[in-house]
Amino acid sequence: MPETSRPSRSDSAAAPAPASDPRTPSEPVDPLDLLRRDAQGSRSPSGSVASRLLDVLLGDSMRPGDRLPSERRLTEAMGVGRSAIREAISALEVLGVVETRAGSGTYLRASTSELLPQTLSWSLLVDQDATEDLAVVRGALERSAAQEAAREPAADQVARLEELVAAQEAARGDAAAYIEADMAFHQHLAAMAGNPILAALLSTSRSLLRVWFERGVEDPADIDVAIREHRAVCEAIAARDPQAAASAMESHMRTAAERLVRTPVDGA
Repeated sequence: MPETSRPSRSDSAAAPAPASDPRTPSEPVDPLDLLRRDAQGSRSPSGSVASRLLDVLLGDSMRPGDRLPSERRLTEAMGVGRSAIREAISALEVLGVVETRAGSGTYLRASTSELLPQTLSWSLLVDQDATEDLAVVRGALERSAAQEAAREPAADQVARLEELVAAQEAARGDAAAYIEADMAFHQHLAAMAGNPILAALLSTSRSLLRVWFERGVEDPADIDVAIREHRAVCEAIAARDPQAAASAMESHMRTAAERLVRTPVDGA
């Protein structure tokens, strides 16, 4: 993350804080003040918003169970559009950092010690280049899963895969329903591969990429392409042709990565 004028923790430890420092224990720190302080010179995409929120969540100004400021107040404090705030919070919720309670607000879920082990996940989340790299890794894993799934698929497994493609076709025009059917398709295919570690790695990569995936299926034409590609993968698996299944999945992952790259990173 680019440097900002916000003092680092190492700076605070190296020199005594002046009496007016808002981090002194005698005076509570307003998280919004910290976010305003970090607004100058930072990136505008929602990934940067998530990163700035994490700085505050990992700091001393909030505790597990604390409610985050409202969307309106965050928008004003950070100087970004509401869509960027929504996407950043959605991403943090996917990673388990915060939880949104209907009619109540968004709350910090875990303590700092519980959040720190997920640093790798956050770096992938907030860095566009790392996200694209993760998409490449996911593509290789999905290709391997399709190849293994096509070796000796059971009839009921193939039937379920075909049902999930049909569910995607039925969900045209309903982005949320399509996303669920798409995720279920890939989860079932990973299970068919018969390798629990491969399935777990794919589950993690899909979770980290889900925020960008949701923003990349707004165009009905993209959904139609994805469904055709899923159908091709399904047919290759049903034919017990590992090479064809791997090739079809590789093609699908290539177009999926292209959608991710051209997905807008911010909104007004």
